[in-house]
Amino acid sequence: MKILIEAVREQLDSAFKASFPTLEASFSPIVTKATQAKFGHYQCNSAMSLAKVLKTAPRAVAESVVSYLNENNADFFALVEIAGPGFINLTIRTDVLSNRLTKFFDGGSLVPQLSSSPRVVIDFSSPNIAKEMHVGHLRSTIIGDALARLFEAMGADVLRLNHVGDWGTAFGMLIAYLEQTHPAFLTGKSTATLSDLVQWYRESKQVFDTDSAFKKRAQAQVVTLQAHEEPTYGAWKNICAISEQAYEEIYQLLDVRLTVRGESFYNPYLSQAIDLLNHKNLITISEGAKCVYLDGFVGREGEPLPFMVQKSDGGYNYATTDIAALRHRVEEEKAERIIYVTDAGQSLHFQMLFACAQKAGLVDTQKTRLDHVPFGLVLGEDGKKFKTRSGDTERLIDLLTTAIEKSKSIIDARDLDLSEGEKSDLARCLGIGAVKYADLSTNRISDYQFSYDKMLRFEGNTAAFLLYAYVRNLSITRKVSIDRDSLQSVDFSLSHPSEQALALHLCQFQEVCVAMADDLLPSRLAEYLYQLATLFNQFFRDCRVEGSDEQSGRLKLCFMVQSILKQGLDILGLQTVSRM
Repeated sequence: MKILIEAVREQLDSAFKASFPTLEASFSPIVTKATQAKFGHYQCNSAMSLAKVLKTAPRAVAESVVSYLNENNADFFALVEIAGPGFINLTIRTDVLSNRLTKFFDGGSLVPQLSSSPRVVIDFSSPNIAKEMHVGHLRSTIIGDALARLFEAMGADVLRLNHVGDWGTAFGMLIAYLEQTHPAFLTGKSTATLSDLVQWYRESKQVFDTDSAFKKRAQAQVVTLQAHEEPTYGAWKNICAISEQAYEEIYQLLDVRLTVRGESFYNPYLSQAIDLLNHKNLITISEGAKCVYLDGFVGREGEPLPFMVQKSDGGYNYATTDIAALRHRVEEEKAERIIYVTDAGQSLHFQMLFACAQKAGLVDTQKTRLDHVPFGLVLGEDGKKFKTRSGDTERLIDLLTTAIEKSKSIIDARDLDLSEGEKSDLARCLGIGAVKYADLSTNRISDYQFSYDKMLRFEGNTAAFLLYAYVRNLSITRKVSIDRDSLQSVDFSLSHPSEQALALHLCQFQEVCVAMADDLLPSRLAEYLYQLATLFNQFFRDCRVEGSDEQSGRLKLCFMVQSILKQGLDILGLQTVSRM
């Protein structure tokens, strides 16, 4: 079954081509969701753009199309009318909506399935080893997870990669410092926490920046690490393990799954990447460094902008690693889509990376789609970059535990009829859900202000509002106590305008999923779910369920809301609860 907007487009396409046989086969009408209910369900403005091609008035074009639809598609459209100079407004028949909902209710996939099971690689989260995850990692982690959940629900074969920063000079520096200050850690005779590693890293950086002899020892340790020599290599593995264990605590709180494949994984492939670029005659030496110059990339003064792939001292950099990683993902993982989720500050880097990969023949964009998913900053309530009171960057674990604690306080103050265990579970779901939803409901390109008070409200576009709508829906179906399966032969009740608006919105869930899979904007789905909860509340206000003549048909509608709300929240990574 085609998604609803595609079914509408198909009907319009036939109408345009039947009315105007000279139209090229490639023509496809532009269909959008109606901006207001008075304009019907969908709108088409293609008559406006075609008027010049057909050398006739836009309204005359629209009249021909509308006439065809009224004669041939009355079993699909309840009303087709012209607005203004040639806009076509389309209203779908109630029985068409009912039939679609019935197919979903009877077991049809709520999420549209991809035609094959494409390999999708999503690179997200990616903290640096021996450093705390901070608020800046929040967006990458939950945006990447939402995209992964969507593609998984659509039937893709998804590889969730955590491209941790676990290689390079920083580790030579840290290990050289530990060699002279904490030798027992190097030999495995003592252990440490991530906080210890963070402190040691800061101290080692200070020495590295001021002591030339130490700097040489650090660089020597990098060579030793690259050769996998002990005890350096063992210490490095221990540092990674301690860091990853701390990160896993956060991932478990966020309910995020990742496969760790850090920069070190690609180390054996770096020289091959440079050799390939050399073989393609793409490398230019600039001040001793190896660079690739790409068409269309210039600096502020109009000078060609270099994409440096090897430093003048022979060392590799992020670009080298990313080229090697992209090549591995295309050739070994057979990725048909590769998605990188990072802050907007890295946009130029990824534009140049993709251009370099295409120029080198590493990727055929007809077979593999490359996407960078940039996002803005998390700001404090003062509108400045989010910091702790002491001015430090906020640790992500602290931010999440604070959200849970504040949720617990709100729950305790409401004196809910729940056990302590239920209150704790609800506090975790509400706190983590609030943090996630506040982020995901914002257009990812934008910065947003982080406010516990706003995100934990039960009113407005918040996680609590959506979760409460879900629980309210559950309470209706529990109270009526009719088995869902017994309703299969029952028709949906769609006589009231609130029922019809809700049914239309439910049928549009699939097109929202398709749009999100294309533009990678989770805020699309968040807005859809907020509208769904709002429409359900209107339905709940206007249409009595229990004891009404339409009880079974309305109960069936409640079950559909329940299913789609739960599915949508799951894609965003929000856990639902049964009581609030």
